[in-house]
Amino acid sequence: MSDDAGTGSGGNPEEPDNSANPFKGTPFEAVFNSFGAGGGVPNLNGIDLNALMGQMQSLMQPYDGPVNWQLATDIARRTAAAEPDPSQDHAAGTRVADALRLADHWLDETTSLPSGITTTAAWSRAEWIEETTSVWRVLVEPVAEHIVGAMGNAIPEEARAMAGPLIGIIGKAGGAMFGSQVGQALGGLSADVLTASDIGLPLGPAGKAALVPHNVAEFAKGLDVSEDDVLLYLALREAAHQRLFAHVPWLRAHLIAAVEDFGRGVTIDISGIEESLSGLDPSNPEAINEAISSGLFEPKQQPSQTAALARLETTLALVEGWVDEVVGLATHERMPSAAKLQEAIRRRRAAGGPAEETFAALVGLELRPRRLRDASTLWGSLRSRQGIDARDAVWAHPDLLPSAEDLDDPLGFREDLGEVESLSDADFDQALADLLDSEDPNGPKDPEGPQA
Repeated sequence: MSDDAGTGSGGNPEEPDNSANPFKGTPFEAVFNSFGAGGGVPNLNGIDLNALMGQMQSLMQPYDGPVNWQLATDIARRTAAAEPDPSQDHAAGTRVADALRLADHWLDETTSLPSGITTTAAWSRAEWIEETTSVWRVLVEPVAEHIVGAMGNAIPEEARAMAGPLIGIIGKAGGAMFGSQVGQALGGLSADVLTASDIGLPLGPAGKAALVPHNVAEFAKGLDVSEDDVLLYLALREAAHQRLFAHVPWLRAHLIAAVEDFGRGVTIDISGIEESLSGLDPSNPEAINEAISSGLFEPKQQPSQTAALARLETTLALVEGWVDEVVGLATHERMPSAAKLQEAIRRRRAAGGPAEETFAALVGLELRPRRLRDASTLWGSLRSRQGIDARDAVWAHPDLLPSAEDLDDPLGFREDLGEVESLSDADFDQALADLLDSEDPNGPKDPEGPQA
């Protein structure tokens, strides 16, 4: 390197040589310049930048996909282990299995959907992490892939050629960043969740109904209700979720598709990142981590994402509202404490918690049903007017689901339909086909699709 390698085009030694900066004009320019561009190897306070990059590479173990899931799992388990996380013994498993068996018996009278439980389990927090990670991968990776891709796309084409291997490091850094954030969020969630379906998504293996007894006991401490009643009430909710996800085959894919639609529209606020990085001290890892944790790379929501998020929130509300309705019906005369538990769960689901907020900051998604009460009222009104079978038949096809507009008037959903008689399976299939065929193909269409 020549003696004047550190001077700018104007010959001023105080100016960085932007021609040697592969990230010129990008949000990463400020960071590169912060490391200095004087003669010799770039350094900061005596730190060799090349050595630093080598250390970064050595820390980035190989992984596939847009997220380092090994890192995520390790961090999640360490986060969960920061507080007591006792393993669940045979007695705990038996207690959970008995509660779920009784719950299924009660639900037989309040829904036409049969049991969806094939196995039961009492999970520790660490086991919840291990058992649900595969579904979190499906939910998080579409968003992560587009965000990491957007980070790379923020660098101009000519800068990519100059940056060389640094581009790969940025991609790996993005995956490691997501792995770290997802791990912290999963670890935090593991301390809050009560069941396998606690957040309204089918997180566990199909057919496996599970509770987290340690968290259930902690939750019960804040209520003036016996722990046995709390366990049974949560078993009822878990069993109801299992019925819905087992016998509405399109529902799982429908929810995941809404998340994927959200992820496809991800863009990065380049100017916001540049402004944040310009005041960042690269020698202070804590400051960098704090900037990332506070949403430095948080995606900017686009109109298409707003529509996808609305569909997701509506469907989550309908799932949680249906569960709330059938469990309320099952416990109305059997469990005096049910009303208090119902209200506690409603508030808990509507408010969310710190861990859910972390996920919202990470991928822009809030996994909580804002309109749970409206959805529960809608399902209850439909059942009181047309019966249990008619209420549950709405889940036969996504086009039959209530829309966000229907939740604005929950008592009026299908008010124009008369009494619906109990139908055999064959009669129901024919009635559904007739209903779908009767829709006017030339009528107005919702460009965003069904609000489900």
